[in-house]
Amino acid sequence: MLSEHSTHMKRFALTLLVICLYALPVVSQPKEITILHTNDIHASFLPHEAYWVRSNPKPLIGGFNELAFAIDSLRHQRTATLLLDAGDIMTGNPITDRVYKGAQGGALIEMMNLIGYEGQTPGNHDFDISYANYLKLVAVAKFPIFSANLIDEKSGLPVTGKEYVIVEKNGLKIGMFGLMSREFYDLVSVKSTKGIKLLPPVETARKLIALLEPQTDLLIAVTHEGVDDDSVLAADTKGIDVIVGGHSHTRLRQPKFINGVIIVQAGSNAENLGILDLTADKNHHIVKWNGVLHQLWYNPNRKATVVTALVDSFKTEITNEYSEVIGTLSSPWNGQDGEAAEGYFLANAQREAAQADIGFMNNGGIRKRLSPGPITKQDLFEVLPFRNMLTTFKVTGKQVRDIVVNDIEKRPGILIAGIECDWKRDASGNVEIVKLLVNGKAVNDSATYTGAASDYMMGEAPRYLGIPIPTLTQLDQTMFVAVEQRIRAQKIISSTADQHIRELK
Repeated sequence: MLSEHSTHMKRFALTLLVICLYALPVVSQPKEITILHTNDIHASFLPHEAYWVRSNPKPLIGGFNELAFAIDSLRHQRTATLLLDAGDIMTGNPITDRVYKGAQGGALIEMMNLIGYEGQTPGNHDFDISYANYLKLVAVAKFPIFSANLIDEKSGLPVTGKEYVIVEKNGLKIGMFGLMSREFYDLVSVKSTKGIKLLPPVETARKLIALLEPQTDLLIAVTHEGVDDDSVLAADTKGIDVIVGGHSHTRLRQPKFINGVIIVQAGSNAENLGILDLTADKNHHIVKWNGVLHQLWYNPNRKATVVTALVDSFKTEITNEYSEVIGTLSSPWNGQDGEAAEGYFLANAQREAAQADIGFMNNGGIRKRLSPGPITKQDLFEVLPFRNMLTTFKVTGKQVRDIVVNDIEKRPGILIAGIECDWKRDASGNVEIVKLLVNGKAVNDSATYTGAASDYMMGEAPRYLGIPIPTLTQLDQTMFVAVEQRIRAQKIISSTADQHIRELK
């Protein structure tokens, strides 16, 4: 008969054996994590037409209901998930003008709260309304927003309050830091960048890598700088495992792999959800990965999701105000020789609203090309989603010549209304102005003329016009209102893309 001591020893040995049998495989078991990612949603909380599909009517794609359903489904399928966004949640739909929880566009952040985002870095368009409003958006967020190279000049701290965050998923410590494009000041109006200091992205990344690498198992850079700059970042640094990117609206159906770094980006407008599956070995090295884009096709029979009620309430509110037809486009706005009739119409609308001699429109400010048919306020908002104010300024006839030559030589991407010019190249290849008219009259170099353009464009006058920023008079009218008034007054829009600056052969 076994003694009581022997019995206890056998039980202890058996327990120890069981622990070892269970423990050893766990130690060596590869760890899996799935990064779910979006970028450049641009307020597309509702589904929209898939414009690239040839069929009529075109199917609908996107929207936060489809996004929420896909994310919820994947969370039930995967071992561990991490949901990230690479910026530009704002600009593109009137919801960004609506105040929610103290912030214009705050409802978009609340929808992200409900979906369960776990990290974001800002995009340039998130500052379109103002720096102050962006800080209010950050206050609405229940998830961390981080940026390492956007610094408040007064406090010296990141504008988001965080440079980085560290989270744990499936036993892996994951560090994340955010980066903004080095072109930030060129992308955002002067009034919205005041008080913000931009640090060099690559240099900043190196500092964050040195700080976070000893503390983490995986390191993710969440960037809003475009896939080309992400490629440079990957090539010029060591220690980043994954770059979740935005800004260039690139649909990377399969990730790029540069210098050991996996780079992903999911297009734009909530049309895709990026899915990146990672497997790490016991040393926390990524040994297997697979990235795909899941297209978010609209399903009218989809059951309600966590965001349905909020989405529907704002859809109703916006539809009631913006579904009004304000005019009709009678023919396509097609471009000729690079000049778009739509852009010329917008430049002319600003010129007339400001009672100016010359009107200017930057191509980058035109966010949608309208098709022939009724024009609603919603359509116009999607063309001009920015809260740009109309400004006027004075230029001499000599500066008008300089502006035209700059446009010919550098092609800065602007449309000019009120000017007619014929030019040629002389024997040395230089631009020679043969004829230059403003409002049908020959330009007098010593005379003064009035120009009209958005406050954003004039904040970038050296780049767009080739002249220093002139003294501006800000009118009490947005570009949107100026154009809306012209469409309402004209009713039938049939502008063409006639070339107003012509090269003589």
